[in-house]
Amino acid sequence: MNSITGLPREKGEASDRKFIEALARGLDVLRAFQPGDGFLGNQEIAERTGVPKSSVSRLTYTLTKLGYLSYSERLEKYQLGSGVLALGYAFVSNLAIRQVARPMMQELANNTGTSVGLADRDRLEMIYVEYCAPEKVTTFRHEIGNRVPLPTSAMGRAYLAALPEDERRYFESYIERKSGEKWAEVKAGIDAAVESFHERGFCTSFGEWDRDLNGVAVPLKLSQGQVFAFNAGGPAYRLEPEFLIREVAPLLKNMVRNIEATLIRY
Repeated sequence: MNSITGLPREKGEASDRKFIEALARGLDVLRAFQPGDGFLGNQEIAERTGVPKSSVSRLTYTLTKLGYLSYSERLEKYQLGSGVLALGYAFVSNLAIRQVARPMMQELANNTGTSVGLADRDRLEMIYVEYCAPEKVTTFRHEIGNRVPLPTSAMGRAYLAALPEDERRYFESYIERKSGEKWAEVKAGIDAAVESFHERGFCTSFGEWDRDLNGVAVPLKLSQGQVFAFNAGGPAYRLEPEFLIREVAPLLKNMVRNIEATLIRY
């Protein structure tokens, strides 16, 4: 199994004798549920995961028995159960970086009028594990658990920029398959982000994954090698690129340095 964890599995990949395929398929079923989905049927889950419907039926039955899914007899469909919430809560609660970062993130959000997020990677997306909005602004809509794309969001690019080149190239091979004919444009954005990080210490995304959003981001690499990313941004009509680059990015970089220093003592 590749040392870079949490990437989509491709058909035909070499098998690992220690790898439990049934467990992986069960987790793929849980990953099929996205925010706002509500209930999904076995056929929908099979289409999203590529797992045969006959196998999906057995997996959803088992996951329901274990409390990770709940079943509606009226709809004959499934939704995520409380067992998933318990796992997610345990993960978020045990993140020392989240506990250290939140007060500094809220201060930055209030002082700059931007939303400030902390994200970890999940496959080819970044998932928010903490989020702070400015107290006097109500136009922001991100929440913990929301996802943004790895190659086109500011925080996704910051994550990639912080990786060693060989690891980044490995991710890019997966992103290329998913991007199709848009790959050249996506690759140019990643390369520009890496250059920006090395020259200025931050990455940007101005309307590139969502035309209505602008943001800047800075990565944080922990001593264990795990990489997180912090971003600051919001609606494009309120936050011009020049403001984010000149005013917000220096404050965001300073915040990340302070978080890093605090974690060393934590």
